[in-house]
Amino acid sequence: TGLTDDTIPLFAERGVAIVPTLVNIATFPALADGGESKFPRWSAHMRRLHERRYDTVRSAYDAGIPVFVGTDAGGSLAHGLAAAEVGELVTAGIPPVEALAATTWAARRWLGRPGLDEGAPADLVVFDEDPRADVRVLGAPRRVVLNGRVVG
Repeated sequence: TGLTDDTIPLFAERGVAIVPTLVNIATFPALADGGESKFPRWSAHMRRLHERRYDTVRSAYDAGIPVFVGTDAGGSLAHGLAAAEVGELVTAGIPPVEALAATTWAARRWLGRPGLDEGAPADLVVFDEDPRADVRVLGAPRRVVLNGRVVG
């Protein structure tokens, strides 16, 4: 959230990846409202971060910074928000296929995990429609296969 025009080139030059957690940043206005009377400078800062969130992420992406999906879930946010985060990346201007890659094959590659290679372990998620055409389908999988077993 705190990337600036000065720091974006440094991240790009050094190959530092970001995980913007835009679903978490969506909570900033409510947090700012709650702290307004006691922490007005902090509240104003939180509002500024929220207002420029999409521009910040798009600028980072345009600069070549690897962008991946995460949510900071588990504290004040419930788990299961990755599909919404992919949608937020698209809203920020990242092409849908790149937003999907940020949560799947590109993330695996960044982490040094095998991709879709013959003989590699694989889990599957099946959708009624192609998520490359509309990432919103990510929130409603038809089937989930983990370790060779249908779990959903």
